[in-house]
Amino acid sequence: MTRPLRRWDPFRPLDMLATLWSMAAVAPVNSGAAAAYRTLFMTLRRLVVGRELSVRLDEGDITLTVTEFDSRLDARGLAVGQLSDVRLAACDIRWDDNRLDRATAVLHNVHLRPSAPPVLIAAPVDLTVELPADALENLFRLAAPRLAGEIGEDGVARLRLARRPGLGHLEVDAVLDGSTLWLKPRGLVLRSKRMRLPDRTPSYPVHLPELPHGLQLTDITIEPDKLCLSGTLQEWRVDVPRTRLEDIVNQLSVVGRPLNLTRFGR
Repeated sequence: MTRPLRRWDPFRPLDMLATLWSMAAVAPVNSGAAAAYRTLFMTLRRLVVGRELSVRLDEGDITLTVTEFDSRLDARGLAVGQLSDVRLAACDIRWDDNRLDRATAVLHNVHLRPSAPPVLIAAPVDLTVELPADALENLFRLAAPRLAGEIGEDGVARLRLARRPGLGHLEVDAVLDGSTLWLKPRGLVLRSKRMRLPDRTPSYPVHLPELPHGLQLTDITIEPDKLCLSGTLQEWRVDVPRTRLEDIVNQLSVVGRPLNLTRFGR
């Protein structure tokens, strides 16, 4: 069972992935930096892609399988601390009682700001997460407790009265407008008999909880047995302290050892 949406932090698993990429951004910015970036990036990619990782964070432990860690790695840009877009993806992401089927982030205009510690900046970041079907049930438990929602194997979302689930259900389409999810009824099923509803049937608004880091939802789609959410963050940054980078590479080199990122950058 997943927890209510207000407990989500979709960037939590991607914080770890971005930290791995940021390790490629600490070499001195000079004519020899590009080769150092490329070598470290390829080493990290070999260590993480296709591997299930257990990561220890300040907020708790997380387990995930890294599926993508890619960048164009333009040599001229690397030499001046300007990185290409970075694509990060992971699947089977689990922490506490929460689960994400898949999460993907595309970090645009990634660049390094020399400071103490150096800061890696991406602007914007496009994020997509895939959730199991029971996430819709949790959403309604939080935002509309009188209703119960479900997604079938046919990819159709259905609403029922929480206290009278056997009465029937509404088939609905989902449309996102800012922080409000509008559910447009398209069919009514009573005692196994389906009735098509007129186009003027009012939509039902569901006010979504605020997401962390200023993430703004941009799209929601319902697919067979899953709920897909897309969002954009205008700017994202992470400190890159140099003191722990070698330790992290050494941890990743040992198969089966949890990756400890507690108090990272402090």
